[in-house]
Amino acid sequence: MGAFILRRLISSIPVLLGILAVTFFLARAIPGDPCTAIYGERATPELCAAFAARNGLDRSVPEQFAVYIGNVLTGNLGDSIRYSVSVTSLMAERLPVTIELAMAALVFAVLLGIPLGIISAYYRNSAIDVGTMIGANVGVSMPVFWLGLMLAYIFGVILKDTPFALPPSGRLSPGFQAIPFYEAWGLVAQGQDASQLLIFFSRLNILNSILTLNGALFADALQHLILPAVAVGTIPMAIIARMTRSSVLETLNQDYVRTARSKGLRELHVVIGHAVRNALLPVVTIIGLNFGLLISGAVLTETIFSLAGVGRTLVDGITARDYTLVQGFTVVIAVAFVVINLFTDIIYSYLDPRIRLG
Repeated sequence: MGAFILRRLISSIPVLLGILAVTFFLARAIPGDPCTAIYGERATPELCAAFAARNGLDRSVPEQFAVYIGNVLTGNLGDSIRYSVSVTSLMAERLPVTIELAMAALVFAVLLGIPLGIISAYYRNSAIDVGTMIGANVGVSMPVFWLGLMLAYIFGVILKDTPFALPPSGRLSPGFQAIPFYEAWGLVAQGQDASQLLIFFSRLNILNSILTLNGALFADALQHLILPAVAVGTIPMAIIARMTRSSVLETLNQDYVRTARSKGLRELHVVIGHAVRNALLPVVTIIGLNFGLLISGAVLTETIFSLAGVGRTLVDGITARDYTLVQGFTVVIAVAFVVINLFTDIIYSYLDPRIRLG
């Protein structure tokens, strides 16, 4: 297992370099330049010349790429042209928003999609099966921006001042002050700045509330997370349900399932222990791919629910021709895909002992 993980990590290095190179050169191939995008009509030739010299844009593109690769290898992702802060600081601030949303959406999709798929397959061609598949098709067909607006309108406007009301925007209620866990634990001395890693984990509100045993923070963060998680997780949930149904239907007709039934095993054990476990391999693949896509940023969902995450940041960076910002976030998203695919392969070996990764 260790050798397999090491091989996968080594083989991912050329992939990451290729993604970085393509992103680097394509970003500069887009018409326009950062100076004009940021300053607009105020962009004079003198101002843009000084701007390019200050940000290293006056060098040739290959030279810029060589300098950037050298900085990346030392852990320096550069400074954002648009925000004039380090890309690492922006990641520590905005990446947790998308990660928390992606994980919540994936939990919603898996906890609802897999049971619906199993039930639909077990009661094949029944009213339950037809109703479940109709719901799955509707879920796939609903645009994320429409569903998000409808959820915000229903739970934020129509059901306002009722026990079913939910916050339609933001991550926390206005005025809510969350104490970072590193301050509660005394990990940072008075007057000192916390590291970007500590800031990153403290920005995960659910995790921060657990580490600080803050029930009020947990409840408030969870309420704000429900609507965007449902909006962005509905399509993955429908896909997972359909894939689970198809895969379980195939395994229920296998000889080993009939043998398990003939041995007198309980039906629940036959379905869950034999049919479902062997049917989960393609489902795990779909879950991994969807989680990677969610990490890459749900732009429309973050915009509708006023969440400053990866999606909105990347759009702002592309609009402003913020090369450093786009490259930095692209590298992180690519690494996330590599790690998720590696984790998916490891789960394969657990679900199917015939698969050997070592």
